[in-house]
Amino acid sequence: MRNRSKVLIPVGIAMLLSCGLRAQMAPPAGAAKTQAAPAAPAPVHDLSGVWNMRSTPEQRKYINSTYTADGPAMTAWGKEKYDEAKPSNGPRSNALTVTNDPVLRKCFPPGTPRIYLQPFPVQFINAPKEILILYEYDHTVRQIFTDGRTHPDDVIPTYMGHSIGKWDGDTLVVDTVGFNEKTWLDRDGHQHSDQLHVVERFHRVDMNTMTVDITMDDAKALAKPWVTQLHFQLRPEWDIMELACTDNQAFESFEK
Repeated sequence: MRNRSKVLIPVGIAMLLSCGLRAQMAPPAGAAKTQAAPAAPAPVHDLSGVWNMRSTPEQRKYINSTYTADGPAMTAWGKEKYDEAKPSNGPRSNALTVTNDPVLRKCFPPGTPRIYLQPFPVQFINAPKEILILYEYDHTVRQIFTDGRTHPDDVIPTYMGHSIGKWDGDTLVVDTVGFNEKTWLDRDGHQHSDQLHVVERFHRVDMNTMTVDITMDDAKALAKPWVTQLHFQLRPEWDIMELACTDNQAFESFEK
């Protein structure tokens, strides 16, 4: 189980500590290099376990607030909404007393896919007709129906959307629609409409590694689809813990 005192360490500090630790552990110059043992192969059609996002070196400058270095191509409507946003993260950062981020100001669920940018682990659970994702952040639960159903014609708009999934070889393809307009796409203030359509491709590279290719499509907000790839590491020694958005003291400590 993880040390609870470490859960609220800001991502930037955690990354610096991680980089420093790796530097301390580096072998001395001229030392013989040992080849790491290959990871065990991934189980078939099984994403179960606790996973934690692991940014690539290129992503470390921006992944705490958004998905790609250059951001999305926006429509005029999307740019207007973006300009109105007052995020508390990224280059346009505002104080918590100023931000209009719906997660911080109203404790709204982050939405899909923004919830991945909340730096807390997720757990996948296989069930007979669905795959459940338990997000440690605010105890959010997401259902991905895998029993062959389609999206209902009268889908009710929600924060996380309505998700259906199917396996394409060794990749779980998840299609999500039915969003309300109360969430942001990221923590930098890029917004979406109720036309948002998200496709995620979960690919377990090996036993301990998973990539998630995400495509965000919204004709009202985005001039073209916004595409990114996230990386996750299996944490078999971890359990999902409790974090509540309404615990203001904990949340403010996280944001500092």
